[in-house]
Amino acid sequence: MAGFSRFAAPGQTDAIDWTGFRDTLILSQVARNTVVYMPSIWFVRPEPKALNNLHQSTACDALGIAVTAVGDDWLEGTMPVDSRTRQPYGLLHGGAAVLLAETLGSAAANACVDTSRQLCVGTEINASHVRAARSGVVTGRATALHVGGRSQLWEIRIHDDRNNLVNVSRLAVSVLDRKST
Repeated sequence: MAGFSRFAAPGQTDAIDWTGFRDTLILSQVARNTVVYMPSIWFVRPEPKALNNLHQSTACDALGIAVTAVGDDWLEGTMPVDSRTRQPYGLLHGGAAVLLAETLGSAAANACVDTSRQLCVGTEINASHVRAARSGVVTGRATALHVGGRSQLWEIRIHDDRNNLVNVSRLAVSVLDRKST
């Protein structure tokens, strides 16, 4: 992921400017003679329980969306495929899939900024419906493609219970300064 990693040979001592990264660096050996330095993208690491509490009494709550897991650069959540999320032909409604995608992408985006000073808002979302889901649970994972000071871009991939790709969405986000009161 461009902007999030720096490749260097072991023992290399050139200066690396990590200005702007707020979390600890993760150092791992990936291949012989190659080391990857990868900072976390989160300003505050998101907690699924706190996000689920935040989503109470919203569309997310009404559709059964739950945030379930967090990684170094991704956020994951689930949504049931049932009478709340199906269209009249018995398939997962495309709008419900997009609601899951935007929920995960927006929650992840806001965890990358100091929310006392900034707010992330979705400016564009596109979705490709790849395969129908008729029942069970779908799982979406929002992964950062770009996290900048004024914009972010997230890819959200939604899979069914058998790990078949159901939907791929891309969410563009603007990072706005909060007005001081």
